[in-house]
Amino acid sequence: MNVEEIRSEQHFTDVLASNTEVLIDFWAPWCGPCKTMAPIFEQVADEQSTKMKAIKVNIDDMPALAQKYGIRSIPSLLLLKDKLVASEHVGAAPKKEVLDWLNEH
Repeated sequence: MNVEEIRSEQHFTDVLASNTEVLIDFWAPWCGPCKTMAPIFEQVADEQSTKMKAIKVNIDDMPALAQKYGIRSIPSLLLLKDKLVASEHVGAAPKKEVLDWLNEH
């Protein structure tokens, strides 16, 4: 599995310092659609591992990060390029839709 769970602000900063594209899954354990998205996100992360780094951010554990990126609904996927948000995908979606979204950006 190529997905890292972010545990601290420093860990997040370290991931962004890698200068690769970063795909972030903002989620929470109590969120039903997030549970649906978890295996899809992992499959996408595995398939895209040569192009980008995939991380998960639990909004209950890291509320400051969720606030920083304006996360108002979960699950939310953010694609960061050069440490900036290139695109956002909100809500649970099938794998093909997520891959199509990534390929557009």
